[in-house]
Amino acid sequence: MAEEFALGKPAKRDLAAPEVRRFRDELSRFLAQRDARGRVWTDAQWGVYAFYDYDGEPIYVGQTNEKLRTRIRRHLTGQRTDAVAMRILDVFEVAEVEVWPLWELEGVSGRDSTSCRLLDAYEYTAYLDAIERSRFRAILNEKIPPVSPTVTLPASLRWSVVTDAVREERGHADIRIARRAETVSRLAAVAHERGEVSDGLRRVLVVQAVRLAFLAAERFAFASGTPAPDPAAISVEQLVGSVRSEQPERYELPERAERVEPFDQPADADEVDDLLEYRLF
Repeated sequence: MAEEFALGKPAKRDLAAPEVRRFRDELSRFLAQRDARGRVWTDAQWGVYAFYDYDGEPIYVGQTNEKLRTRIRRHLTGQRTDAVAMRILDVFEVAEVEVWPLWELEGVSGRDSTSCRLLDAYEYTAYLDAIERSRFRAILNEKIPPVSPTVTLPASLRWSVVTDAVREERGHADIRIARRAETVSRLAAVAHERGEVSDGLRRVLVVQAVRLAFLAAERFAFASGTPAPDPAAISVEQLVGSVRSEQPERYELPERAERVEPFDQPADADEVDDLLEYRLF
């Protein structure tokens, strides 16, 4: 016992399970990637990000003005964000991450209202793109981004944060079905234990249940040799209403803005006003 004590306290990293360490290694590799100009993609202060599951299905879109790498790490390692804490986003299901850095806003205060409106527009555009690409026409955002004019997204980086070995293991249908059922159960428990939860959380519970049902149906079809199910067999919109806005009747989305080439230089506060007017209206 004394000999073991003499070894000292182990590093926190060494306490993690091997698969967790491998996931974090891949995440660190992603967070270190550089663009053609030598900038680390996730060093951008302002930006939008998205998570994808093992089918390449978009599952979550978010924004940040505190730095992309900080926000993504909080989601995927520290479990300090509402989405993870409320069991809405299962880190186990995240296989890929995509980031859209907004370099033109580098150095601008996170309190700048004009820049925040521009960030909302980028997030809303990425959100709409995600639900259009989703087989279920819905993702796991508890809070739908503020309805904003759509804009042209800047260059992005999409990266796998799992190794081939982890993908083979975690991507197995039976494992994913069991895990997703557990996620639905935990999310339902949050609603039960807290009593008063947001409409968005209850909407996500429906979306997760649809995702579970479809994954189980796919597995059944494969095992029984029958045709694969049609995602359109379950309409999320028929179950929960529009997922394009919290109160769709109050908004009227404008036409998509004309294509704007991304800016490479940081913008000062005066320039951001012009930028917003040009990009959004």
